[in-house]
Amino acid sequence: MGLLWSLIIGAVIGAIAGAITGRGNSMGWIANIVAGLVGSALGQALLGSWGPSLAGMALVPSIIGAVILVLIVSFFLGRSK
Repeated sequence: MGLLWSLIIGAVIGAIAGAITGRGNSMGWIANIVAGLVGSALGQALLGSWGPSLAGMALVPSIIGAVILVLIVSFFLGRSK
């Protein structure tokens, strides 16, 4: 059950990051989940685990990490807004 919650929260974090950057529509829902999960790990590794937490993910650093990841990936893939 923990894996399911992680996937759901990862999808939400990825969707939020896509909405903030304006690049969420060009990515599919699987890419949103991956961006959310990898961005969450990146954000927590760089910024720590502060703020509210859900399913073992600190939300604020996770969203910041996912936004950074989406921007970097879209820069290298050349997808414009």
